[in-house]
Parts: sequence; structure tokens; C-alpha cells
Amino acid sequence: MNIEQAITAAKESGFEVAQALDPQKLEFRQDIRDMCAPDKCRNGYGKSWSCPPAGIPLEELTDKAKTFTKGVIVQTICRMEDPYDFESVMEAAKLHSQNFTKLADTLYKADENILPLGAGTCHRCESCTYPDDPCRFPSKMITSMEASGLYVSQVCKDNDLPYYYGANTVAYSSCVLFI
Repeated sequence: MNIEQAITAAKESGFEVAQALDPQKLEFRQDIRDMCAPDKCRNGYGKSWSCPPAGIPLEELTDKAKTFTKGVIVQTICRMEDPYDFESVMEAAKLHSQNFTKLADTLYKADENILPLGAGTCHRCESCTYPDDPCRFPSKMITSMEASGLYVSQVCKDNDLPYYYGANTVAYSSCVLFI
């Protein structure tokens, strides 16, 4: 698979923003992963196989990411009616997650050796089996960029992509690494 094919797949999956990402520019940081703590993240910490304290150890994830030579970064831009338009933000988050799972599945069909890094906890399943049963799809789990130790705004900056689109906007960003 090449970058153009991945970008086309991203656009066909519903992303308005999709461009190449250089995996060599990614910096996996423990201080960012530490933001996935019970007093800082109520959405995923201790509730998902993709989030701490479960999930791939940071060192292992960093080593795995270094094996990839290409990547694509995608965004969903939420335009709010006003700064308190929580409904639009939640709809955009859901749409981003659905589109990203669709993109990951499309890219898995082309090559199973990919690393999808999403926005927030994995939403592949309606409810996660954590901690009672094993993950239903461990090879297709989507770990969040933050739980991977990536500072999302820096990833965007390092890859010449805006992170901030102005007042009353929120950008959800995700990426997929591949060979």
C-alpha cells in the first residue's frame, strides 16, 4: 500500500482531512501517557484493553512504531454553533471513531501489519470485555494517540497539519502507521 492509496481510503471512509505522516517524527512520551491516569481520564482508564493500566507497554509500542515507514493522519473538524455546543462535539467524536474504525478495517484488508492510533479509547466493540475477559479483537485494537504517548498537537505540527482551526472548532485527529 502506498500513501496515495491510504489517503484515498481515508477520504472514502469519510475524513475531510487526510495527509501523509512521517512515522520517524513521532515521539512517544511517558509524560503524555501519564495523562491517562484515573484522576485525569475518566473515559478509558481502567475500562478498556486499549487504555492504561492495560494496553501495550510504552516501550513495546515505541519499538513497534519504529518498524513502520509510512503513515496517514486524518482529522474530523467539528464546527460548533457556539463554545457550549457540546452536542456537536459529541456527534463529531462518534463520527470520527466510526470513520476511523472503517478506515482501519479497510487498511487491514490491504495489509494486516498496520498500527491504528485513534482519538480516545477503542470503540471497535459496543462494550469492552475489560477486565473480565480477553479482548475480542486484540490484533485490531485501536489504541489512542495519547495512550500511546503521542502529543497530538505536536504530531500535527511536525507533519505540517493544523491542530487548531479557529474559534468554535474542535479537531479530532488519528493516524495509521504502515509499511
